[in-house]
Amino acid sequence: MKTLIKNGMIVTSSDRYEADILVENGKVVLIGDSIKDAASEVVDAKGMYVLPGMVDQHTHVESPFGGTITAPWHTESVAAALGGTTTIVDFALQSRGESLRAGVEQWKQRAAGRSAIDYGFHIGVTDLRQEVIEEIPALVEEGVSTLKLFMAYKGDLMVEDATLYQTLDRAKSVGALVMVHAENGAIIDLLQKKCLENGQTEPYYHAVSRPIEVETEATSRAISIAEVVGAPLFIVHVSGEGPAQRIREARAKGLPVFAETCPHYLLLTEEELKRPGFEGAKFVCSPPLREEKHHDALWKALQDDTLQSIGSDHCAFSFKGQKELGKDDFTKIPNGGNGIEHRFSLLYTYGVAEGRLSLEKSVELLATNPAKVMGLYPEKGTIAVGCDADLLIFDPEAESTIQFETSHQGIDYDMFEGFPLKGRVKDVFLRGKQIVKDGAYIGSLGDGRYQKRKPYGLCYK
Repeated sequence: MKTLIKNGMIVTSSDRYEADILVENGKVVLIGDSIKDAASEVVDAKGMYVLPGMVDQHTHVESPFGGTITAPWHTESVAAALGGTTTIVDFALQSRGESLRAGVEQWKQRAAGRSAIDYGFHIGVTDLRQEVIEEIPALVEEGVSTLKLFMAYKGDLMVEDATLYQTLDRAKSVGALVMVHAENGAIIDLLQKKCLENGQTEPYYHAVSRPIEVETEATSRAISIAEVVGAPLFIVHVSGEGPAQRIREARAKGLPVFAETCPHYLLLTEEELKRPGFEGAKFVCSPPLREEKHHDALWKALQDDTLQSIGSDHCAFSFKGQKELGKDDFTKIPNGGNGIEHRFSLLYTYGVAEGRLSLEKSVELLATNPAKVMGLYPEKGTIAVGCDADLLIFDPEAESTIQFETSHQGIDYDMFEGFPLKGRVKDVFLRGKQIVKDGAYIGSLGDGRYQKRKPYGLCYK
């Protein structure tokens, strides 16, 4: 089956031009003016933008945390598709005493046959032993080319500096990229205990116990350790000015340091945590939401290439029965929020439409750079002859408002409730198959395929 997308405005990270796109066997086979092919199904994109399918490099789907589990693949992958995302890289976790491969295989089994979109996996390293270090080369060969370490969550996921050093050193030798959650877990642990001793149990004290200084310190420390090793580093979910400045300084030195932020750090503030009736728990994530002044610092960091991408950090827990686990103790509130469905529309509305980002820059941040850093480029993240026909048709004239009732994520609220949106994801194609038509999901669970990703070094030679 061939598809011909006609009359659209194609936008990549570097170009914007009117042209037709011919798709065959899941690939883009021709881009040009006035293409004619009688055997093709024609899709008219007049007045629309045609963009590469978005790549979300930071999700936690059907993932255990804090004694519960996030929303499942069959809802979250559909929500992603409806938002224009055609590929995610999800975080698998190593269990204590188990191998890295066991963690990856467990996550593969959860996703198999249940994903509406393509997917790959990072592996979170929690228990580094010599035999675990020796697994890293084989995992990279099998397409798991990114590893994540947590500098936070003392007594659970947190690793010591020596573990970070050893992982960076082994990963460097085989072209793997290490990602870090940069917060000083030891200091957070002390601050949390202090809050609880003072009877400060409400959701707002989640932010009080994780001030931006603990993120800034850990960011600086992670960069220093990576510099000692001579290894590249990716810092996830940067929440404000301090850590962004440390990254800016590292990049100015020529260090291969890369980083992301997320829509909630650009658009929400810690004031949400003060909502009455425990409603603030809906906005508990780590690092926490910050003061409004940090928004401008993050937009600037996106504009000047301090930050290279915007991931959703989609880690969706329902309020009832999940966030409520921390009703009397904020440290027991499952950390995370939603974002997989609205990531592109939010960035178009509050970035592109408000003049903070060009549309080309938004494609770079939401598709091209994530594909490059994650070892998915050039098959993903751009529109070119030979690439996967992952395509998004976007109507810039439509308007809507985010409402829980019309969202498709598998939880009982939406962090962005009430946010007006400009533009609408109209149609989405995954490797040439249309999975969203006129804003409705028409695909099949199982359309998504596991993506074997290339080593980091191949993306940035």
